Amino acid sequence: MRTVKIGGVPEHFNLAWYLTLKNGDYKNENINLRWYDFPDGTGAMSKALRDGDIDMAVILTEGIIKDIIEGNPSKIVQTFVKTPLIWGIHVGANSKYKTLNDLKGTKAAISRYGSGSHLMAYINAQNNDWDLNKDLKFEVVNNLDGAKDALTDGSADYFMWEKFMTKPLVDKGIFRRLEDCPTPWPCFVIAASDDFIANRSDELKSILDIINKSTEGFKSIPNIDAVIAKRYDQKLEDVQQWISLTEWSQSTISEKSINAIQEQLLALDIIPKTVAYDKLVYKI
Repeated sequence: MRTVKIGGVPEHFNLAWYLTLKNGDYKNENINLRWYDFPDGTGAMSKALRDGDIDMAVILTEGIIKDIIEGNPSKIVQTFVKTPLIWGIHVGANSKYKTLNDLKGTKAAISRYGSGSHLMAYINAQNNDWDLNKDLKFEVVNNLDGAKDALTDGSADYFMWEKFMTKPLVDKGIFRRLEDCPTPWPCFVIAASDDFIANRSDELKSILDIINKSTEGFKSIPNIDAVIAKRYDQKLEDVQQWISLTEWSQSTISEKSINAIQEQLLALDIIPKTVAYDKLVYKI
């Protein structure tokens, strides 16, 4: 039995991976799949793929596209969640900022450069006609706990993170959410290193077959809303809303989507150039 290492954020989007691991589905295919949590998000996962610390990642679409263009020897092998990620724009509970426009020119907390929280700050700035050179400033905080500290002590002014995962902090009066900012593309993809694709494609296909079967029936799992609420410290009504808004995918991301995402990232100066579809995507 050979080991495969996969990384992802410890969030409700990835519960299907936990369930398939718990059920021993990969071991039944003679695969020892090891899951690694990356609370620091996409930037940390991109580095782990580059360094060979993991073979696969469930990762934000815009982040891995940027990193592959910058030299990460990996490819996107499938869309994982095809609906947008809804980013909440948060300030500290006692912050003087009341509206989104108040945040123009202030400092955004980000997990790291190249992360989703970093890239989405550009999307939010573009949406509000801010000057991308003058109105964006950043403070690296590593993860959600770091953001809590930064927004509380004033070392950063706002923080963008997935709306539902930060909702408990809003409910507890640690954050205030000013507005939402959905991604203009499918939010999560599955990526694999070029080495893993080249040498272990049969295992890759088996892993995708298993997780796709799980996500196809995910919403129909009895009491799945209650399971998520308990595991991720969420209110049941919030989980039910999240489930209603979220659609998983079992398909390869289209060339049209890849090109549209690249054009938007290029317009924001997030990437230096666009590249061919097959430089970013591997079709199983």
